[in-house]
Amino acid sequence: MGRLSLKLMLVFSLSITVSSSSSFLLHRHYHHKSHSFPLKSAKSTAKDLLSLLGTKDQASKINTQEAQQLKSCLKFLVPFTPNTSNVERIPRGRREAMEMGISSGKSDWVIENELVWWPPEAVMELARISVDSGGDPAAIQRALDPTALPVPDVEGSKEKRCELTRTPYGRRFVIEELNSYLAFLFELIAARGPSVGLNVSLDRYDLFHGHLFLATDSGRLGILFTNFGRFHAKEYPAYDKDVFPYNMGYCQIGSNLAYDDAMNLRNILWLAPLPNKSSKDWVAPGVLVVLDGHPEGIVYRELIPEYVDYVRTIYEDDFGDVAVDVNYLNVGETVANYSIFIC
Repeated sequence: MGRLSLKLMLVFSLSITVSSSSSFLLHRHYHHKSHSFPLKSAKSTAKDLLSLLGTKDQASKINTQEAQQLKSCLKFLVPFTPNTSNVERIPRGRREAMEMGISSGKSDWVIENELVWWPPEAVMELARISVDSGGDPAAIQRALDPTALPVPDVEGSKEKRCELTRTPYGRRFVIEELNSYLAFLFELIAARGPSVGLNVSLDRYDLFHGHLFLATDSGRLGILFTNFGRFHAKEYPAYDKDVFPYNMGYCQIGSNLAYDDAMNLRNILWLAPLPNKSSKDWVAPGVLVVLDGHPEGIVYRELIPEYVDYVRTIYEDDFGDVAVDVNYLNVGETVANYSIFIC
């Protein structure tokens, strides 16, 4: 979703993931941020964050004070210091990885870590294509199957006139391993979130989509998830006249998702491994981390615009060019049945 101009802030000040079908205006109380540090642009801070999560050489070029502030706002769902020797043993898929792990006596926890650090072959290849293309979103879009898949009713959304996705149809990657890996990331965030204080549900009010981007300059492949709508969690909190007095349209109707301190943790960042541009080597492993947007931190101060600070929205286009939206939707009627829809 595009960023709002300052002139429109007063009208659409809570413009995070509101369905185009909504007929409601959004209302917002404004909170003035006090700044005790000189502010950088959000794009500049996002670039420094990606550097911090890149190679040691990239990280070393960041101002020491800024690096410390950024590190204080990172809650890793997968440890950030893997054994890089694993790069020579990239499994072809989650099932094969689990089988390899079982035979070697590894726990599910360790296997899942390795699948983030060094994903299956198809994911690694897509990550290299992303960099080799110079960060061209079309390189990712060309990997999609052209077949249009109508988005079915999701947990009664159609009855509420709620449109959860950018378009009424979605697509999937031609290589099924890529779709399976995206599903794995959603499931892993839900499973490990509580370890850092983030309790999420994989439903249409909470965590169901992310924005796949190609990083500015490096072309590194990433997804910004947010519950409450990037990997975003907390997509549609329940209206509460005292705690969350914001009308977010049709998709909010029926929500019992409480607005609380977990909103600080709604932005989740996945980065694919970073390939060497001049060889077949890999220079940085994959990353899965929650960006803590608590009001005292640099993430809140420099990555979250003031007009959406109450809901802690970080914009994916500060990190790079967005290629597609990735949706993980429960399309089951009586039994949960999740499917990937890429829009």
